[in-house]
Amino acid sequence: MSSKVALVTGGSQGIGSAICRHLAQAGFKVLVASRSAQKIEAVADNLKAEGFEAEPLVLDVQAIDGFKETVQKICAEFGGLHVLVNNAGITADNLMLRIKPDAFDSVIQTNLRGAFFLSQAVLKPMMKQKWGRIINITSVVGLMGNAGQTNYAASKAGLVGMTKSLAREVGSRGITVNAVAPGYVDTEMTHDLSDEVKASFLTQVPLGRMGNPEDVAHAVSFLASEGAGYVTGQVLTVDGGLYM
Repeated sequence: MSSKVALVTGGSQGIGSAICRHLAQAGFKVLVASRSAQKIEAVADNLKAEGFEAEPLVLDVQAIDGFKETVQKICAEFGGLHVLVNNAGITADNLMLRIKPDAFDSVIQTNLRGAFFLSQAVLKPMMKQKWGRIINITSVVGLMGNAGQTNYAASKAGLVGMTKSLAREVGSRGITVNAVAPGYVDTEMTHDLSDEVKASFLTQVPLGRMGNPEDVAHAVSFLASEGAGYVTGQVLTVDGGLYM
């Protein structure tokens, strides 16, 4: 995989950072993307210090007008773009009666709209290569729902539909499109939950523990590999059995 390039959005922390590490360990040159220049530089520097190939890439997934130019620059500098992991995501939780338009729009724009148009931007180089992997990080919430997260669930359910539709469009071009749906994972997003809420969640998980970012990264690494060449249009849940 030494000649292949992977772009990971939301790569500055949590699941995204773990995905960057696993793809780098698999031999990809990893572009660590996020709005936070300082954080992605730290992730990339740590990987390079360990002998892996990684570069920071400042990218705002809401700024869709710059996607085409960004992809062109990546292909010119690194010789192609082979894997896209749409991991960037935010929450703005509240009961539906209390969700303001701005809270709805920001979640949809980051989690779904950004992933849609960045996927669109990478299709041309992937079709030219006749090889590509698009991996969308959705959520079990997008499959099963969750009170207080209607906007987030809508964005993640949208990713599932997008994944399956795009997989049908580009399969003949050697491009696979899949999704990974994490369950209750120990990340910055879950740190603010109370102990009571965490305990309540765990009663619904057959494996009886929280997941960790590496659990998700292993699944992404598989879907990015040659070994997953006959897997497309799938949603792989990594949730300890929460949704089954």
